[in-house]
Amino acid sequence: MKSWTTKKLPEVLFIQEGPGIRKYEYEEGGYPMINVRCVQDGYIDMSKSKSASNQLATSKWKHFQVDEGDILYTISGTIGRSAIVKASDLPLLMNTSVVRFRSLTPDLDSNFVYYYFKTTSFINELLGHSTGTAIKNVGPSHLQKMNISYPPIPEQKRIVAILDQAFAYIEQARAKTEQNLKNARELFECYLQQVFSPSGEGWEKTTLGEATEGVYTGPFGSLLHKSDYVENGVPLVNPAHITNTGIEVDHRKTVDPKTAQRLSAYIMREGDIVIGRRGEMGRCAIISANEDGFLCGTGSFYIKASNRCDGEYLVRYLRSEICKARLERISGGAVMPNLSNSDLSNLSIHLPSVGKQREISDLIDKLSQQIENVISVYLKKLAALDELKKSILQKAFTGQLTAKDAA
Repeated sequence: MKSWTTKKLPEVLFIQEGPGIRKYEYEEGGYPMINVRCVQDGYIDMSKSKSASNQLATSKWKHFQVDEGDILYTISGTIGRSAIVKASDLPLLMNTSVVRFRSLTPDLDSNFVYYYFKTTSFINELLGHSTGTAIKNVGPSHLQKMNISYPPIPEQKRIVAILDQAFAYIEQARAKTEQNLKNARELFECYLQQVFSPSGEGWEKTTLGEATEGVYTGPFGSLLHKSDYVENGVPLVNPAHITNTGIEVDHRKTVDPKTAQRLSAYIMREGDIVIGRRGEMGRCAIISANEDGFLCGTGSFYIKASNRCDGEYLVRYLRSEICKARLERISGGAVMPNLSNSDLSNLSIHLPSVGKQREISDLIDKLSQQIENVISVYLKKLAALDELKKSILQKAFTGQLTAKDAA
């Protein structure tokens, strides 16, 4: 790498962050404005964009108009997503949390810079300058302290050509793997649709409220206040605590025994089913022996199984995409889905005999394990493709990809 040159970024690149445009400066149908969510890896998605005032975009903010060939780079939240602007992306206006780079010298190819900014070493160094805990942020002042190393233009172009070809193959493999992953999940849902559909004799149509010992709503806010929470007391189960594998307790949000006694009407017992009533529909779990005595949280319902309806069968049905779609259709709430007790109680369901329900649950578990094994293989392949990209980038910017050509 003797022929490589190292410079500070501002010596060879124009660096600019967008202005902080206020909401009152937005304009419906105005000048398209980029934001962090618009910049994806390798392309720009304007489906979630806003528009700024045309008058301001062409006067006060004219120098923030994006040009073809600019490199856009996210510097807040997910740091490091980048894309090169195409003519078809224009017109575009910069906004805060996104910076643009433009080469100031004919000795530096924009495509080379684009790939250089994707290297693990560059991103890790940039993250080292970041501020914020929950949301990471960097700014132009941090970027101005950083270096870029580059070879002569002919070698830059060779590196870019190799990376273009390698990444195209990797993206093809990724697309195929993601499709296989999607197919595996759809196959499982197709199977669930079949097993939960009435077939043969012995099935009855009923409602969830009639088939169980009842649907009960967690305590309303007037019964449970922020001041009632203690650490390491009796746990409450809200939607955030319910996972596909059971219940994850938050020991920071529990209540003392006295409060639990006051809320004894909401105590859940082994075999009960807890289900979220707002947010993601179908999030549910069976209360195990370890969770016996936990309290149903404000954002949840709990269902008491009966001798007509097996709890394991009911949980598998409620978690299925078929049931989730039904719950979303009947739920209220403009921003966040919100089920009422009557919505859930009146949900129509088809039930076979309890013996058949248990047989179906066992079959679902066996197929689920097989599908999870297949999904695990595909996820590992996707992770391996990501590592391959990092490895190729590392070799590209340490001179290893073009070493033979140079020799």
